[in-house]
Amino acid sequence: MGTNGDLGIADSASGEAVTLGPLSTLVGYHLRRASNAFGADFARALTGTGMRQVLLAILSVVASNPRANQGSVGRVLGIQRANMVALINDLVERGLIDRQVAKGDRRAFALTITAEGRKLLDECLSRIAAHEAEMLSDLSEAERDTLIDLLGRIEAKER
Repeated sequence: MGTNGDLGIADSASGEAVTLGPLSTLVGYHLRRASNAFGADFARALTGTGMRQVLLAILSVVASNPRANQGSVGRVLGIQRANMVALINDLVERGLIDRQVAKGDRRAFALTITAEGRKLLDECLSRIAAHEAEMLSDLSEAERDTLIDLLGRIEAKER
């Protein structure tokens, strides 16, 4: 911390201390930086699986909600319908989920995870558990729970 409370670092080229100034008190700035750090490490953890965060999220929701409606899965994850179609097509083509016309609504599709999808999901979740343990190693279990609660409260304000 700088003398005025700003977060700061020493510039390796000049040795001069550089602070964030007003950014140091902006929650959104810190959320974005934390999200970037988490996302980069997440991507490293899943290297070689062919999975990205959004695909893993869909696979996880489908696994937890067998025969879920494709539209419902997209809505719970905040994915626009046009984007959802391409993402589902990718997962179907890779044999990770099965898409069938929904009973009772021939305009909708019901999604089910395949055995191959379950195997990949389990592998990815194992890697993610290690990734999260490393990223959050400085936090106690209670602090992690509080962080999830606080982030959830912010997410709930999404319009």
